[in-house]
Amino acid sequence: MDVVVVGGGPAGRAVAAACSDTGLRVALVDPAPRRVWPHTYAGWVDEFPALPDSAVAAVMERMHLVGTTEHRWDRRYAVLDCTGLWKHLWRPDVREVTGRAATAEHGPTGSTLVLRSGQRLAAAVVVDATGAARVLSDGRPARTPAQQTAVGAVLDEADAAGRLAPGAGLFMDWRPAPATRGGWPTFQYGVRLGGGRVLLEETSLARRPGLPLAVLRRRLTGRLAEAGIPESAVLDEERVRFPVDDPLPRPGRVIPFGAAAGLVHPASGFSVATSLRQAPWVAAAISARLTSGPAAAARAAWSILWPPPALAAHALRRRALHALLGLPPEEVPGFFEAFFGLPEQHRTAFLAGERDPVATAAAMSALFRAAPWRLRRRLAAAGLGAALPTAEHALGGR
Repeated sequence: MDVVVVGGGPAGRAVAAACSDTGLRVALVDPAPRRVWPHTYAGWVDEFPALPDSAVAAVMERMHLVGTTEHRWDRRYAVLDCTGLWKHLWRPDVREVTGRAATAEHGPTGSTLVLRSGQRLAAAVVVDATGAARVLSDGRPARTPAQQTAVGAVLDEADAAGRLAPGAGLFMDWRPAPATRGGWPTFQYGVRLGGGRVLLEETSLARRPGLPLAVLRRRLTGRLAEAGIPESAVLDEERVRFPVDDPLPRPGRVIPFGAAAGLVHPASGFSVATSLRQAPWVAAAISARLTSGPAAAARAAWSILWPPPALAAHALRRRALHALLGLPPEEVPGFFEAFFGLPEQHRTAFLAGERDPVATAAAMSALFRAAPWRLRRRLAAAGLGAALPTAEHALGGR
């Protein structure tokens, strides 16, 4: 093989498909390579690459946001159809191998992936798309991560009519759930899944350690009861837990991709749109540099994933996450009220998968200036206020 991709999630399938499309010989290793992903993946329509209609389950024309008051964002938001996306990314020329990776051994002309079963796969380069496990990219950090956690209820659209406006979704609603008794704040997220179903989810955006799922389930039940939705109306439950502040892996012979490469947005948790968009570029870099040797191909792929501007934007977003984690719980809805009130260009820039440090610094500076004085003092205490004007000026911001 030219490329062995470890991990069969959306990121792994995307980069395997892109490498195959360039003419490389590709293998994909996963414990269950034919499984369809069980989670709900979504994002802004304008951030996804072109996808067939079969890969999109539902599109909402606008999203509603609530900090301490209600806001409307007229920006299209899509929920992906996991079966359709899997089929879109499947390639007959990609060899599927059932197994779990143990380690990768590297030589001057290629690498050998060793599976837990003892099977060995030789390739020029190895791609680690194992998500937060980062099996071949430094593994899990020793420290406790900040995590996004959520519990969601899948409902019939008619039962959830009181929570979602026609043709719209709910991006964040920070009003406290009835079952909230102090503690870390959570928000409700709601999207249409297609086929007459919706997902209402109670979400903890980021907390160290992650807020327990039992707490989220209790708050979700309270919100549903407040809306007149009985527990018997819940068709299925979705559970979410993933880190949002893992350090970036070190560049080396293994090429990380997707969440394993740190492509999770520190503030939103989004990563799928970025992975789908980056996959063809990473594949092209591997293909173009492979004749110069596997180490050159790995360096070229890393330069696509993390050029200096992307590293600068990521550092700024990590600073914003650190400030958010340091806020007293009662200040969090006010933080998002200030964010929701920003001009659309700043909201879009900060949440974007594109890693533009100038636009990111401008958005964060605008948020700092728009925040009420008490919240601004909190952000300044976290080091955010002093860093932003300096960063924006140094990066050429206006």
